[in-house]
Amino acid sequence: MNATRPIHTEDVFEVELCRALEKQGWQVLSDRAGDPDFPKAKYDRRHALLPDDVLDFVKSTQPESWERHVQNYNGDSEQKFIQRLCQELDKYGTLHILRHGFKDRGAQFELCFKLPNTALNDDVIRLYGENRLIAVRQLHYSEQNENCIDLVLFINGLPVATVELKTDFTQTVQHAITQYKQDRIPTGEPLLSFKKRALVHFAMSSDEVYMTTKLAGADTYFLPFNKGFEFGAGNPPAEGTYRTHYMADTIWQRDTWLDIITRFLHLQQTVRFDKKGNRIEKEAMIFPRYHQWEAVTQLLQAAREEKAGKRYLIQHSAGSGKSNSIAWLAHRLQSLHDAENKPVFSSVIIITDRRVLDKQLQETVSQFEHKAGV
Repeated sequence: MNATRPIHTEDVFEVELCRALEKQGWQVLSDRAGDPDFPKAKYDRRHALLPDDVLDFVKSTQPESWERHVQNYNGDSEQKFIQRLCQELDKYGTLHILRHGFKDRGAQFELCFKLPNTALNDDVIRLYGENRLIAVRQLHYSEQNENCIDLVLFINGLPVATVELKTDFTQTVQHAITQYKQDRIPTGEPLLSFKKRALVHFAMSSDEVYMTTKLAGADTYFLPFNKGFEFGAGNPPAEGTYRTHYMADTIWQRDTWLDIITRFLHLQQTVRFDKKGNRIEKEAMIFPRYHQWEAVTQLLQAAREEKAGKRYLIQHSAGSGKSNSIAWLAHRLQSLHDAENKPVFSSVIIITDRRVLDKQLQETVSQFEHKAGV
C-alpha cells in the first residue's frame, strides 16, 4: 500500500487496502451505491452469502455432484442448494462447512479445497487453485437497518472475516473496537453470529490491528494482532506505507489466508461440571495471534528445509498462547513433507515439565487431530 501522500480520510485508506488485495489475487466488489472503483456485489442479507459466487464455485468445480443435485430438485436446484447450505451453516458453522462440506440426497459438496501436503495429485492442486477469494467494500449486511461494514472477506461466497477500518489521522483502532461493541450487535444478524458465518472480526487502523472471534456487545474481548515493536506492543514503522501493511501483504496473501482458515483456525470445545454436577459445555473459536502464526510458520519452513536434528528456541511470555502454538506446530509437523514429497518426521513427541500443562496440551492437540495413534 502506498502511503507517500497525506491520508486524511478512511475512504482513501480503504481503497488502497482494496487495491493491495487485488494485487494478491482477490476479487474486490462493492456494496456502496455508485462506487466507481469496484463492481457491484450481489449480497444476500437474509442468508449472509454471496449466493451467485457459491453456486458458480460448486458448478464449476463439482459438475457431477451438481448434476445429481439438479436431478434431485428438478427446476428448483439453485434455491434448494442455498437453502440446504444455510441449514448446514446454521447447524455446524462456516468453519466446519469449509473443511468438510456437506451432503444432500447422496450428493457431496465441497465449499473449499485445501492445499495438499504433497504435490503428487494434480487434480487436488488444480481444485485448490479454483478457490475464490472475494472482498466486499462497504457491505450492507442487515435486514433490520442500513448499517454497513467497511470490508468483509469471503471464500467461495461464504463470509469468513469482517474488518472495520480507521486511519490514525482522525481515529484510532480503539474507535473501531468501540464500533464493534456498540453498533455490531450479533442478535438477529446471521453475518455476525458466532461461528455461523464470519469467523473473525478485525478492528484495523493504519497503525494497529486487533481481533475477536465472538461479538458480544460491550462484553466483546479483543486481542492484539500486531507484529510487536522494540520488544513491546504495536507495529514497527514501515517506510512508504502503513504500519499495518502486513495484513494485505502477508496475512491476506492468498495461500497464507487459505492456510490460516483451513489449518490454523479451530473451534475449541470444553466441558466442565459446576458444584452441583451440572455439565457445562463451552465453545471458543481460536484464531492465531500474529506471533503464534509467525512462530509456527517459520519453524515449519525451517524443518522442511533443514529436516530433523535441529534445535530452535521460541520465547513466549505468560498468557501468549503457548499451548496452542505447540499444538499447531505438532499437528503440522506430523504431516510435513519436503520438496521431494517425502515425510520429514516419522513421529512427533511433545515433552513438558508440568502436569497441568501436559493435560492442557493433550486436550488442545485432540482438538486438531483425531487420527489413530495421536
